[in-house]
Amino acid sequence: MAPKDKLTEYERKRLETIRRNDEMVAALKIPSKASQLTGTAKRQRVSVEESKSYKPTTEKKSEPAFVNRRSLRTRGMPPEGVGGVPVLEKVSPRVEGPLSMAAAHDGAGCNGTLVATLLSINKNPQIVSPPVKAESAGGEVVKKEEAEYGVSFDSARVKTEGCNVGMKEEKKDVESLLDLGSMKLETDNIAKVVTGNVMNVKFLPCSDLRMVVVGSKSGQVGFWNMDSTRDDDDHQNGVVHLYRPHTGPIGAILFHESCFSKIITSCYDGYIRMMDAEKEVFELVHHGDDGIFCLSRRPNDDKSLYFGEGLGGLTVFDDKMGKVSSQWFPHEDRINTIHFNPRNPNIMATASKDKTARIWDLRCVGSGQPRCLKMVSHNRAVNSAYFSPSGCSLATTSLDDHVGIHSGIDFEDNCMIPHDNQTGRWISKFRAIWGWGDAYIFIGNKKNGVDVISPVENRVVTTLKGSEIIAIPCRFDAHPHRVGMLAGGTGGGQVYVWTSS
Repeated sequence: MAPKDKLTEYERKRLETIRRNDEMVAALKIPSKASQLTGTAKRQRVSVEESKSYKPTTEKKSEPAFVNRRSLRTRGMPPEGVGGVPVLEKVSPRVEGPLSMAAAHDGAGCNGTLVATLLSINKNPQIVSPPVKAESAGGEVVKKEEAEYGVSFDSARVKTEGCNVGMKEEKKDVESLLDLGSMKLETDNIAKVVTGNVMNVKFLPCSDLRMVVVGSKSGQVGFWNMDSTRDDDDHQNGVVHLYRPHTGPIGAILFHESCFSKIITSCYDGYIRMMDAEKEVFELVHHGDDGIFCLSRRPNDDKSLYFGEGLGGLTVFDDKMGKVSSQWFPHEDRINTIHFNPRNPNIMATASKDKTARIWDLRCVGSGQPRCLKMVSHNRAVNSAYFSPSGCSLATTSLDDHVGIHSGIDFEDNCMIPHDNQTGRWISKFRAIWGWGDAYIFIGNKKNGVDVISPVENRVVTTLKGSEIIAIPCRFDAHPHRVGMLAGGTGGGQVYVWTSS
């Protein structure tokens, strides 16, 4: 240390402060007390360790078996509980086999009553109106295939001379029966059918009974019999029968064309089940490791099921043989909808999350998959692609806030109609559907209404509203036998049914 006479004034003050602090610590006897506490803590630790009577063992602990877990993202399934959305508390177990209707019953309605109702319908087969006859521009009836289906493809091109005539005739007939201004929502036609978000809503294709079948995000399937009356004091309109045969979102609902007591449902959990009311069981039709996001069937064909599986896969299941007959990958991401041309079952449309919708000819198979006749591109995922009742137009709905109308020869006439399609995570994505002809398209809006789009005017011509609507209708279905009867499901499980006078 340097002599004090060589220290600066600052250094001398520093040393003086250190000296005073040392004297203060010594007066408080802090070092001796700290050593006493340290010794006490060491003695306590030693006594506790000595009191333990354990014996060293050479046995190895059994390690848990390795489980190959796959995330929901890699399986193409949406996440649960994201963004504050609660996961529903009740989830049915995955049953590897038949599931009785009694075991799947979810507390609402009477199982025996629903079974009796569906079986009584089967004893009275429905009469389906014949397809519109198509004529050529010269007035001559076209060949049998075109007259039956109204549209055909010749060398991957649409032969539209007869198609356009058929479309105009159908539009004229429907427009003379339907008045948009007369479509009203009565309080008796509102019911809460399921407890969660509505994924699918379908009318039972029956002319003498008003029944709506609803699939929810939690795996519920609800049957709303609008023509039944309740015996209790509940203000619920009609009678609801509720089941939970699946563990995830319902991807699609299909009806057996010749037997209404058989209803097929698909689920994001990879299961396809068929409810057989006569046997009172949900039969297991197919199950796989990947999610099933959509399901469809060719018109007049009860043998095969077409469903979108995993990331871009399309699988054909032979129901009669009970196995997969073919599979291909027409898209790069999950397929949201599969729809067949109502007048030509050989033509199929698919909508995908890969921002495209495509039209396929199932008769032209090359390189392991059908030939793509037309590809429609959007800037974001395509939620749906549906043919019009005449088969001459295709409507696509995309997250890029557009509804596309594609018609004409080879569907080359394209028109993109602006529409706000952003629904967020709370409700199902909007899907524009056709009405009872080619005149109108129906799609929900975020102001608790239903926008009606005219393909002729390429704009929204009116909006169905009502003071009774308390939620956003997101998924729709038009009754196949009652013009003007439209059902819309919401994110809260409610179903609204509009009717026309």
